[in-house]
Amino acid sequence: MLAKMMNSPLLVSSILRHAAAYHGDTEIVSCSVEGPIHRYNYADLNRRSCKLANALCRLGLRFGDRVGTLAWNGHRHLELYYGVSGSGLVCHTINPRLFREQIGYIIDHAGDSVIFSDPVFLPILETLVDRLAGMKAIVIMTDVAHMPASEKLPNLVCYETLLSAESDDFDWPVVDENTACGLCYTSGTTGDPKGVLYSHRSAVLHAMAVVVPDVYGLSAADSVLPVVPMFHVNAWGLPFAAPMVGAKLVMPGPNLDGASLHALFESEGVTLTAGVPTVWLGLLDWMDSQRKCFSTLKRVAIGGSAVPPVMIQRFQDLGATVRHAWGMTETSPVGLVATLLPKHASLAHEQKLALASKQGRPIFGVELRIDGDDGRPVACDGKAFGALRVRGPWVADGYYNVAESPAHSAGWFETGDVATMDEDGFVRIVDRSKDVVKSGGEWISSIELENIAQAHPAIREAAVVAVPDARWGERPVLVVVLKPGQGFDHQDMLDLYAGKVARWSVPDAVISVDELPHTATGKLRKVEIRRIVLGEYARRARVT
Repeated sequence: MLAKMMNSPLLVSSILRHAAAYHGDTEIVSCSVEGPIHRYNYADLNRRSCKLANALCRLGLRFGDRVGTLAWNGHRHLELYYGVSGSGLVCHTINPRLFREQIGYIIDHAGDSVIFSDPVFLPILETLVDRLAGMKAIVIMTDVAHMPASEKLPNLVCYETLLSAESDDFDWPVVDENTACGLCYTSGTTGDPKGVLYSHRSAVLHAMAVVVPDVYGLSAADSVLPVVPMFHVNAWGLPFAAPMVGAKLVMPGPNLDGASLHALFESEGVTLTAGVPTVWLGLLDWMDSQRKCFSTLKRVAIGGSAVPPVMIQRFQDLGATVRHAWGMTETSPVGLVATLLPKHASLAHEQKLALASKQGRPIFGVELRIDGDDGRPVACDGKAFGALRVRGPWVADGYYNVAESPAHSAGWFETGDVATMDEDGFVRIVDRSKDVVKSGGEWISSIELENIAQAHPAIREAAVVAVPDARWGERPVLVVVLKPGQGFDHQDMLDLYAGKVARWSVPDAVISVDELPHTATGKLRKVEIRRIVLGEYARRARVT
């Protein structure tokens, strides 16, 4: 028997219409690429998104065409999220931090019909002239006064000029909720980047899942500043989640240094922010040096890579609670969040910190299992580890325009992570399967060793990688970036790990470098770090 309920599709445009109708005067604040702070509200966002949708129709785009974006977090990029997706097109966010060859490949592979770009990324486009020849338009996201000129791309279109000619009345089409609305490519650390094609349904369900108290805990009383870029997995869903509940949105633009972020937090009353550990490390160090504090910030969502407990403690000391989260481009991305349960209230502080530093428990909509080498689930004891597999309504079951689908096992997506789970469902990522150190038949977690190292007062950032070893197969090596004027030698390392890990897990050596290489999304480039270590080993061998 079928129920007698209305069958209304879940569409991105419905979020915008709701925000405009019931939170129309709520502010959206942006650090513009031109310099000044830009302010408007959800009603204005709706009107300008309608103008954009009309402009896209006038450019000749058809249902399902891909529209590429190269832009920081700002009000114009937000208009693209809704004007493109809401009109039946696909908003393809491109990471400008990728190598030029990767960006060119992604534009080609996606088959973008139009590119919208911030002016600062024009040099990237100029290196890709041959790949842009078939575009219907290349639109620079600025006004006439700041419109750049280009000899290589002479027919650039000004965003504000494009919108000025259009009506702010647009009838958002009612499409199947499984229609594609967004496209984001993986960073391509192994092989070419692969495109994850999100649906309206997956985007709306993900937003509904993350606004709840145990995830972002969003309401109309919040002021939200997504530091995580809009070109990376839909800024973790915040551009959809904030309008859904009527929260104020604060867009930082390109200014992600500690001083700029702190100024925005304070001036705009930010209560929730989200970003990767490398950004927060810079902010916290700046705040320490300037003896600053937070007056309104309450919650900090951190993901992208494992959060060391010392970072959680530093935010707690400033009055902010960290929500450690885990996800992937293929999971839209939020799948796990480390929110403690009522039963944990009586735990000692160090025990609470240990739980909060885990990747977390599955949020509603996400199922997971951890399988051993025999393909059967391992014990949920927080010790047994295996391959992490997930499934759910916002988990990818295939890549865009690629014959093979993601690695699946009987309907489960293979994440490539090695993990444990305790009896309460808290998952700890032991390592990426390709990064775990396998020494003498034992597995050593590089993440655990990195977290311990980052708690040392002399160390700013740390990484652990494996090097070949004739006797043990592999051995861990610690690579550190030291704080100015600090020292850290082999004996310091031995003292640091003594009593914290098994003796056979202690790294064989420590190497100090000026900086660690990161991916375009802020993760450590373990392949490059291994090259640095092997090069240092070769140098030492020549010296001796």
